[in-house]
Amino acid sequence: MSGTLYLCATPIGNLGDITLRVIEILKTVDIIAAEDTRNTLKLLNHFEIKTPMTSYHQHNYAVKGPQLIEKLKAGENIALVTDAGMPGISDPGEDMAKRCREEGIPVTIAPGASAGISALVLSGMDARRYVFEGFLPVDKKERAAVLKNLEKETRTTVFYEAPHRLTDTLAQLLKTAGDREATTVREITKRYEEVRHDTLGCLLSWYKENPPKGEFVIVVGGKNEQELRQEEIDNWNSITIEEHMKKYMSEGMTEKEAMKKVSKDRGVSKREIYAYLNKD
Repeated sequence: MSGTLYLCATPIGNLGDITLRVIEILKTVDIIAAEDTRNTLKLLNHFEIKTPMTSYHQHNYAVKGPQLIEKLKAGENIALVTDAGMPGISDPGEDMAKRCREEGIPVTIAPGASAGISALVLSGMDARRYVFEGFLPVDKKERAAVLKNLEKETRTTVFYEAPHRLTDTLAQLLKTAGDREATTVREITKRYEEVRHDTLGCLLSWYKENPPKGEFVIVVGGKNEQELRQEEIDNWNSITIEEHMKKYMSEGMTEKEAMKKVSKDRGVSKREIYAYLNKD
């Protein structure tokens, strides 16, 4: 029988946030696959865990992944950990879970802290509907596409960012999304934990004057749905009703269907559209 892959959450700052179950798993598995063995060694030493480690990170996962799969097939149990938080979130842990699924190898999770969720809760912003984007793509076209989607996003959006890129990213978010409500959170659960809530513009000004330190989570409020709807109405009102009708009828709609769609687009009743078209 094959072994099991355990996806284990590690503390994002305060070592006291590790769960008893994660400690037990790390002590009893055959090997720990760690994003940075030097960083994880500090955690293991703190809890007197002697389990051997191997590295598994974004630069070697394509080679190391198949090797770990073979160990699992041979019956070894493996715990996968990231430097902080949940493996699989903004790291190659998701690739390992996928490989195991494809090979029919059991995968389970020992959940715990996550910087994105923690920052969202700390922000006090709308958490009913949210989008997790993680780090913005390095590729300019991919980054532009993500930022473009933010223009009309009505849900709260969560980003990760490094301190040396924070002001550039805040400037890009401000340019794309406008001066929305936002929160920056850094050093979560650590001594210098900081939650700063303001608008994107004010946050940008603050960090230009106060150089950012530590890893950041940026929480950006969604676009007001009423404002978004008004923008859509304004866009449709930039063309005539005749042009609007012609657009839909050229797509194969009947006159009745087109009138219904035009009235909805413009936020008026179908009767008003009918009266306008038959005013002569």
